[in-house]
Amino acid sequence: MALSEHILEDDLHPIDIVEDLAAHHDWDFDRIGDDQIAMAVEGQWRTYSITLAWSGHDETLRLICTYEMEPPEEHLGGLYALINDINDQCWAGAFTWWAEQKLMVYRYGLMLTGGQTASAEQIDRMITAAVLSAERYYPAIQLLLWGGRSPREALQVAIAEAWGRA
Repeated sequence: MALSEHILEDDLHPIDIVEDLAAHHDWDFDRIGDDQIAMAVEGQWRTYSITLAWSGHDETLRLICTYEMEPPEEHLGGLYALINDINDQCWAGAFTWWAEQKLMVYRYGLMLTGGQTASAEQIDRMITAAVLSAERYYPAIQLLLWGGRSPREALQVAIAEAWGRA
């Protein structure tokens, strides 16, 4: 059964849809305000903090997926090079490092100009894509920062696809 069958979407505020999705998936969430919600989504490697915010001014639903990280100063140049390489691989969204907050960040914006509305499936896919991207590149970042690998070597872990099951 489609998510939209569980969630009535007629003229719902995008954050209302996100709140319904969070409840549907049993994610911990906090409705910060009318236009913002924060939640925790468990991944294989980390629990990711995800915030979605609606900007009526530019009609955009913004997603920010973060996790804490404290990279050694001497590896920051490699981290920036790796993030650049990772972003070349991403079809939607992009990674960035927020040094002051010590957060690895994945960001995406869904533009809904002209009065468009987002479906529950679209928003669910946004959240899923953010977590899958963070999960895919987490090992590469770890290898670069603490495994002594170059950005190119570290990225090979994320590019390699596993076949079968161990």
